[in-house]
Amino acid sequence: MSIEIEHLGSVRDVTGSCHYLNQNGVHILVDCGITQGKARRTNMHQWPVQPSEIDYLFVTHAHIDHIGRIPELIRKGFQGEILTTHATKLLIGPMIENAMVLGNQTKREQKRMLAKIDELTWGFEYNEVFGLTKNISFKLGRAGHILGSCFVQIQTQNDAIVFSGDLGLSDSPILCKPDTPDACTILCLESTYGNTIHDCRNDSAIQLGKILTHAIADQGKVYIPAFVLGRTYELIYEINRLFTDSELKKQFPEIKRIPIFLDTPLGISITRLFSKLSKYWNKEAKQSIGCSKNPIDFSNLYTVENYQQHLKLLDMPGPLIIFAGSSMCTGGRILNHLKAGLPDWRNEIIFVGWQTPGTLGNEIIRFSKRAGGYIFIDNERVDIKANTHILSGYSAHADQTELVQWVNGIPRKPKLIKLVHGEIEAQNALKNRLQSFGYQVQSCT
Repeated sequence: MSIEIEHLGSVRDVTGSCHYLNQNGVHILVDCGITQGKARRTNMHQWPVQPSEIDYLFVTHAHIDHIGRIPELIRKGFQGEILTTHATKLLIGPMIENAMVLGNQTKREQKRMLAKIDELTWGFEYNEVFGLTKNISFKLGRAGHILGSCFVQIQTQNDAIVFSGDLGLSDSPILCKPDTPDACTILCLESTYGNTIHDCRNDSAIQLGKILTHAIADQGKVYIPAFVLGRTYELIYEINRLFTDSELKKQFPEIKRIPIFLDTPLGISITRLFSKLSKYWNKEAKQSIGCSKNPIDFSNLYTVENYQQHLKLLDMPGPLIIFAGSSMCTGGRILNHLKAGLPDWRNEIIFVGWQTPGTLGNEIIRFSKRAGGYIFIDNERVDIKANTHILSGYSAHADQTELVQWVNGIPRKPKLIKLVHGEIEAQNALKNRLQSFGYQVQSCT
């Protein structure tokens, strides 16, 4: 094959996604994200291609571990086109802007960079074929991970390559289920939960109901570290179901409408965009809007607009629910909430996303299982007395079963499946499972 594929990030971990494809001198990147925790970061000068030589950058979705290095890519010479879905095109700007706050650029430099990214970025519809060059075309399919997420199918004269991006669940709140790709020669497949079977959505809703019932009885706070883009709105949607769904209300009569706070600088802009992009929601969520019941905008949902309001929220008594980033507790306003809330037995902390080894979120999960467990935040010891929960049914990533079902839906077996975006154990488990169906699988570990 005349195709060269090299994985420049998320090879044996789940952050820093970046993949390089060279097709007869056409240089293509798929994603360009930052790393978190212990994930290995590759310097751009070590890449097989210089940023100035890259013709196209496909973006599968707007999470920072898939787009966070785009400013660096541009500063080092990238002048090609950024290709993604219409929804992701709208979301890239605010997500990059929020990430750049932690950098050392001036406001003017940040504004100039955002304008440059917008200038280079083009949005495309799902499931339509577009020409890239004379002998290369592409198509974007729904990935079901977050709003606007996609997998990328690149068709050359002789081969078809699919990059899965991050795949979501088939029964995810708000989002449409993933599309099935066309037949392909090579499939680069994510494996985040390749060794895991998630709880089903209904079981997770019941578990969530029990947690809220417990918190209300104890006058406690519920902390949910989450990406403002993605799981936050899906969980808000599910919590609202506990307030409004007749069957769930019968099951949890003690649950009343308690305040829900979205404590993130991105809250207002992303909430507006999320509502604006409702045409990309699934049928269930659209029906809620048709009944004049916006599932992510209701009376007891509040956005914390500034740092002064954040400080007041720290001292506010429960019961209440707080969403704050970052999702892996590596920074952001969640750190102040954890300092204040982890030592209190009345409180609950809910993890719904993958916690990469080396992150604070991972440490909280590990040490909460030990008697007298504690962690350090900003060099201060914080005892873990709050109750810690993992609700895998609200993960934004497909589990092993759904990954295999997605692959089995492809019309013909790919000649090769390359596993990326997963820890070694997850990749090995998924590799064994796929091989049992007769697939040729290569683990990139």
